[in-house]
Amino acid sequence: MRQSNRFFFCGHTSGKVSLRDLRTFKMEHEFDAFSGSLSDFDVHGNLLAACGFSSCGLNGLSCDRFLMVYDLRMMRAITPLQVHVDPLFLRFIPTYTSRLAIISQTGQCQFCEPTGLASVADIFHVNTVGQLLMSFDVSSSKQALSFGDSGGCMHLWSSTPEVSFNSYSRETELVLPCLVDSLPQLDWNHELMPLSLLPMPLTSTEPLLSDWPTSHIAPSPRNSSPKNEKSLIVYSPSWYSRRAPPVDPEILRTMKTVGFIGYAPNPRTRPRNQVPYKIKDVELEYDSYNQVSESPNGRDEEPHLYMVPKKYRKVTIKYSKLGLEDFDFKHYNRTLFAGLEPHIPNAYCNCMIQVLYFLEPIRCMVQNHLCQKEFCLACELGFLFHMLDLSRGDPCQASNFLRAFRTIPEASALGLILADSDEQTGKARLGRLIQSWNRFILAQLHQETLEQEGPQAYRGASSSALGSSGESVIGRLFGCEVENSSLCRCGKETVRSSLTLLFTMHYPEQRSLDKTIEEHEFAEILKKSICLEQITQAWCDNCEKYQPTVQTRNIRCLPDVLVINCEVNSAKEAEFWKAQTEYAFNRALKKEAAEPPKPKEPLPSEWCLEDELCSVEGLTFDMQAEDMRHVWIPLSLKMCISKTQGLEVSSLSEGKELTESEEAEGASVYDLVVTVSHIQDARTGGNLVAHIKVGETYHQRKEGVTHQQWYLFNDFLIEPIDKAESAQFDVNWKVPAVLYYTKRNYNAKYDLRIKNPIEASVLLTEASLARKQRKSHATFIPLMVSEMPQTGDLVGLDAEFVTLNQEEAELRSDGTKSTIKPSQMSVARITCVRGQGSNEGVPFIDDYISTQEQVVDYLTQYSGIKPGDLDAKISSKHLTTLKSTYLKLRFLIDTGVRFVGHGLQKDFRVINLMVPKDQVIDTVYLFHMPRKRMISLRFLAWYFLDLNIQSETHDSIEDARTALQLYQKYLELSHNGGQEEFRKVLKALYEKGRKLDWKVPDTDPADGQGSPKSTAVFPSVMGL
Repeated sequence: MRQSNRFFFCGHTSGKVSLRDLRTFKMEHEFDAFSGSLSDFDVHGNLLAACGFSSCGLNGLSCDRFLMVYDLRMMRAITPLQVHVDPLFLRFIPTYTSRLAIISQTGQCQFCEPTGLASVADIFHVNTVGQLLMSFDVSSSKQALSFGDSGGCMHLWSSTPEVSFNSYSRETELVLPCLVDSLPQLDWNHELMPLSLLPMPLTSTEPLLSDWPTSHIAPSPRNSSPKNEKSLIVYSPSWYSRRAPPVDPEILRTMKTVGFIGYAPNPRTRPRNQVPYKIKDVELEYDSYNQVSESPNGRDEEPHLYMVPKKYRKVTIKYSKLGLEDFDFKHYNRTLFAGLEPHIPNAYCNCMIQVLYFLEPIRCMVQNHLCQKEFCLACELGFLFHMLDLSRGDPCQASNFLRAFRTIPEASALGLILADSDEQTGKARLGRLIQSWNRFILAQLHQETLEQEGPQAYRGASSSALGSSGESVIGRLFGCEVENSSLCRCGKETVRSSLTLLFTMHYPEQRSLDKTIEEHEFAEILKKSICLEQITQAWCDNCEKYQPTVQTRNIRCLPDVLVINCEVNSAKEAEFWKAQTEYAFNRALKKEAAEPPKPKEPLPSEWCLEDELCSVEGLTFDMQAEDMRHVWIPLSLKMCISKTQGLEVSSLSEGKELTESEEAEGASVYDLVVTVSHIQDARTGGNLVAHIKVGETYHQRKEGVTHQQWYLFNDFLIEPIDKAESAQFDVNWKVPAVLYYTKRNYNAKYDLRIKNPIEASVLLTEASLARKQRKSHATFIPLMVSEMPQTGDLVGLDAEFVTLNQEEAELRSDGTKSTIKPSQMSVARITCVRGQGSNEGVPFIDDYISTQEQVVDYLTQYSGIKPGDLDAKISSKHLTTLKSTYLKLRFLIDTGVRFVGHGLQKDFRVINLMVPKDQVIDTVYLFHMPRKRMISLRFLAWYFLDLNIQSETHDSIEDARTALQLYQKYLELSHNGGQEEFRKVLKALYEKGRKLDWKVPDTDPADGQGSPKSTAVFPSVMGL
């Protein structure tokens, strides 16, 4: 039997399915599904699917491999679905689509769509060890499949490691065992024995001391006289009720009653929506706390978040009517380094992007790399690092990189691509996730930079060899040749060599009888993790079966950058780490007690903005014992591979150098440069931060000073910290995830020169992705060799966008709208027009950008983009990839052209480009008065140029041309009359706008005042 919101369905052994009324159970319809018998059926939405048996000769039945599918809207059968198994059970699994799970009695399971074709590739097998399946069902959450076999076993399949069987299930309350026999023996003669431990029989006649008198458990009266208010009354906690606050006398005096409702004007004597109760309950303060402070140093400490310092908490952006324009990022970042915005999907990896950026060889390698792949993470990292280089403290966003990241199949298979719900609710295990991401990105960059491709469209013969040579820079930096040995009990040994890019920490197993955790040095654990030895089951060719084998790993060389995944993913590892930090702290206390204390010296403050000093209280050069609290990892390591003892790892005191004999033996010093931590905060779901030791070249490039300094990177919050803080891990809230150690002076091995690989060939004619695009439909003429842009040339620019995700907003109690998460936009069309020359105003770029992501709103009224324009199968536009057009714009920016447009700040933000301010001429600011509203392009074109544009929809060619004309008008007005005359023109503009309510008046073409854009202001493309 099944039930929907319309019918009650009943299946019969005769092969029929009847549909009955939900209230009267009278039969409304009947389907004759099978001639033999019915084995199972299910209903979902407007579809009914059934499986069963068909009659064959001599009264026999055979399993029918055709599923009968019925449309409940038309009450008729649709095309039957042929499957490849003998169906006995079936269920709908409507997780993303209306998929069907078809199960045979022998354990075969096939998934298919009820209206599509079944594929053999979708067949799986339940290992029943020869038993027959007798039952099958799906959990209400659609996350688990359960099979029961004839042997009494149940098989459970799930789509996630942590299964939620029901949406709102509660834990099963089990009966507690009887505790009578486990009561301790009581010593009657002990003087300090509490009487409360003595059991006492409950009788109905004897009163108890805890019984309250009836007079004390009466509820509080609503209206008490002043005399009663002074009397002392004791209330039982279960009957206690707080009196309502007295009504303001002014409200009672001015109140007018209509029926039983009173109305009075607000006397404004109290803040809105607040009552004068002094509630000290921490939980109530917790609920009303706003997680985003105006400044990380601008709010007092909250009692419920006392463990997590403010600078480590999750930061989010407050959006207003102006978007990000009035959000002050300088409160969170007083350095000249660029932060990364966290509102983009899968932006949890922001901290690791910063880690890769501050490794100089990687920064140079990806900026020299350029290939033909549409979605190449190395290329996108190079574009992003170029933006970080240009930024002077302004935050950037990794939208294009994360867009390419979401298209990598390996990332999806590893579970690195999170759903929005997982990020917002904090369900993702960020510590485990960032370690998997770290392993993935190193392997992906190694593969992408190692691949030998054919002729590259974006490279010339003079390109740098750093990104295109046969040897990968990633392999040279992180690669370590590993020898894996497997020894079977039969004596056969197998040795294999491989390249590994990182190592994972393995902690010693704790003895079950002894609960105390032994003391270990970090160098000792690291050595055992690198040279790992373990016993596992493996196949032995000699024994021809699985045997316990001893697997050992040894390294043949030391990497330049040692990457360590800490693997503190459970309470067991966290307890181990916590115990080791306590041991290390006690050792530091004993050592400090034996030595005289050293005076503290303040740190320099060169990292601040010009003439503005940062607070550096508490930052010191010399680490004292208190600085070693929660510290287990050393700031420096000495590693050496000897012929006799193999790998040797030991901690090294800070500032200590190797002796000549140690250098002769091949020893190397590794300094800690990166720690990535998982901040566990129950309120926000946690976040990831990175401590990075920024080198001298970065400070020299950004601030003109030469020194090294540790910084905290928490998305767009960047703050200098002490070196001791970078190694402190209080695992109650700060859990280690990733560590990076680098050899001293390792940069000297690498060529750190950056040669821009983007050449003028990117502006040449290229084929469109659209199949139906013809030359007769061309809307632009590519640049000729003689027209190649020069420094200072004008280029009119406009871009149109589509929406991928709608914004999330909420209404406050005062009726204003608060944006929680902005809409995610994607560029759909980019147009560049010539700003000078004989072809001035003629477009040389008019690219429609194809997208593989789902578009929720084409914004046709504002963008002019229609459904199908971005589809390569049916589009008639010049369709290209985002990377192709991005390279064209990057070449124009690097050449030094000046872009003219209206509202270019948003355009460059969505395209994900960082353009120097002296190369941007934005007409929205040219015709703007301080503390006044911004004026639309349509109104400016009507007022100054007598053009009526954007009447029905927007066109980027028209908008770019209009912006060029407005700039020419601005030059004419400012040069002829000077700044004073131009200010009068702006005042007249604003007065006219206020009179017309900033709306362009409708014009009648018959009166001669129509739009002159129909005249040939610029030459047409087809005419040229």
